[in-house]
Amino acid sequence: MSKDIFSFISDSRQKNKKLLAVLIDPDKVDLPIVKMLVEKGVEAAVDLFFVGGSLVTENNMKQVIAYVKELCDIPVVLFPGSPIQLTEAADALLFLSLISGRNPDLLIGKHVTAAPLLKNMDIEVIPTAYMLIDGGQPTTASYISNTFPIPHNKPSIAACTALAGEFLGLKLLYMDSGSGAKRSVSLQMIRAVKDQVNLPIIIGGGIREPEQAYEVCRAGADLVVIGTAIEEDSDMIFKMAKAVHSNMESLKME
Repeated sequence: MSKDIFSFISDSRQKNKKLLAVLIDPDKVDLPIVKMLVEKGVEAAVDLFFVGGSLVTENNMKQVIAYVKELCDIPVVLFPGSPIQLTEAADALLFLSLISGRNPDLLIGKHVTAAPLLKNMDIEVIPTAYMLIDGGQPTTASYISNTFPIPHNKPSIAACTALAGEFLGLKLLYMDSGSGAKRSVSLQMIRAVKDQVNLPIIIGGGIREPEQAYEVCRAGADLVVIGTAIEEDSDMIFKMAKAVHSNMESLKME
């Protein structure tokens, strides 16, 4: 597969093919666990590996990415929490602008610092509108970003925020209720956003059951990201992959 990750996501969306990404947080897993997750991910035919987190304290980001790429041909996307996590070991990077918050550092500030570094890296940079959604409890992402998430029951705010991101020229939309969230982004909110924007929609956080992943896809998600669920039960990869990938056929029959 071509390593043009944005085109892969966009083309899959046009074909109504739903995608699954497995999020690997270098702070939460050691290399033997990474090996197990990658091997099961390959067997389950996951589409992408995301690597990163809001706060990565171990200086092993490049090592983990290199190890994933050594083990498989599935593309690796960097999901950075700050410029210090940048590395060209990945195939692509989500250049996240936190449009749901009012912290200028995460809207544009840190991007200015990162831009000249990325210019000299051999990595695909994907401008991404990042929206934190209330997942029922405080998360590392909301604490580190010093921002309030969009309320879980306010789909209209999410839809208007997403539309602003599209008008600003961002290419992907990532709605995230955070690692370990008690609840995922609501189906009502996903539908409201889907009705307003013409961007590939990524949904992450709080998705612990295959049925949730299936319904999230039907509501409008193009790519589902799972992390905590497989940290707790690695065999969940197979169930999640089946739930996400089954949507293509079911949607054709509607």
